[in-house]
Amino acid sequence: MAYYRSAGSVPPKRHTQHRDEEGNLRYEELMGEEGFTSDSALLYHRHLPSALVDVRTWDLPDQTLVPNHPLLPRHLATHALFADPPEPADAVTGRRLLLGNADVRLGYVVASVTSPYYRNGIGDECLYVEDGRGRVETVFGDLDAGPGDYVVVPRATTYRVVPEGPMRIYAIEANSHIGPPRRYLSRYGQLLEHAPYCERDLRGPEEPRVLEGGDVEVYLKHRGPGPGGIAGTVHVLPHHPFDVVGWDGCLYPYVLNVADFEPITGRVHQPPPVHQVFEGHNFVVCNFVPRKVDYHPLAIPVPYYHSNVDSDEVMFYCGGDYEARRGSGIGQGSISLHPGGHPHGPQPGAYERSIGLEAVDELAVMVDTFRPLDLGEAGLACDDGQYAWSWAGGRRGE
Repeated sequence: MAYYRSAGSVPPKRHTQHRDEEGNLRYEELMGEEGFTSDSALLYHRHLPSALVDVRTWDLPDQTLVPNHPLLPRHLATHALFADPPEPADAVTGRRLLLGNADVRLGYVVASVTSPYYRNGIGDECLYVEDGRGRVETVFGDLDAGPGDYVVVPRATTYRVVPEGPMRIYAIEANSHIGPPRRYLSRYGQLLEHAPYCERDLRGPEEPRVLEGGDVEVYLKHRGPGPGGIAGTVHVLPHHPFDVVGWDGCLYPYVLNVADFEPITGRVHQPPPVHQVFEGHNFVVCNFVPRKVDYHPLAIPVPYYHSNVDSDEVMFYCGGDYEARRGSGIGQGSISLHPGGHPHGPQPGAYERSIGLEAVDELAVMVDTFRPLDLGEAGLACDDGQYAWSWAGGRRGE
């Protein structure tokens, strides 16, 4: 993360003795990125953080991926994946895989019960809350999450999700770190004046949650045998993982609400990079929010037709009225996949209807990847099978 925070009890100098009131030593743990050469945090535990008493295999939800072949644009109706009302599921073991490649995996879940304690040992996670509210409890402290919140969780952070009721969560799992685009940051890590959000918009943990207990299970996703080189293990700890009395540093989970993203507009249509909110290795995350649109007298406010020469484009429609997709079947909770090599743009009639618009009321989260995306079991299950023909009036084979 871009700036330093401190919470709870930490010693005046790092890597020195830190004792409780009775003289017992706290155990310092460094969580550091890129081999101790990038952002890090120091956590002070009451017990040994590496202690284990048991281990077993965790059979992950289906991680199989199949190529998008023959190459097609697709519409994934995520709301069709879960019954209404949904069967009990949690945000970790109930997560279903929509799309993925070697850099990022995109999943969806309607979570209504508390998840197990969990850590992703492969990469950072970004959980976008489409609807519902809950609490994300982490080893650093708690984060409240609600509609429109991005919850960014660094790699190997132990956490669990406690819903207040059904929570619709769009999960972006990286094989790398996720953070603000580098062009938004000074060389020292401060968000710059041209960035569409700043440090004041970020909500971090206030105080660590200190809990006791033994034989606590932590579900771990890590590299290993299995589809995509991903495996699961359950570690049983003799002490509760949330035994941290204090921490400090620049690596911690945080929340950004999409309403705090300030859109950039212009006289003519602006390209997707102005909507970028995060980046990871070989992918970017953008969001399209309600905003005034292009004000040139001859402007066409919807996107021009474009070819993704270097990327696959995934758009998650999560609010408002998406004018450019009217008539395609896309609605709340839909995902469109526009693969590299295929030109795409507004649906028939949208180009003309947009002329004269002064504002749009749309909300969407876009992930652009720089390697092709394959289809997961959930993506195959909720593909409507019709979207590819929507620009030609629904005709196939004619």
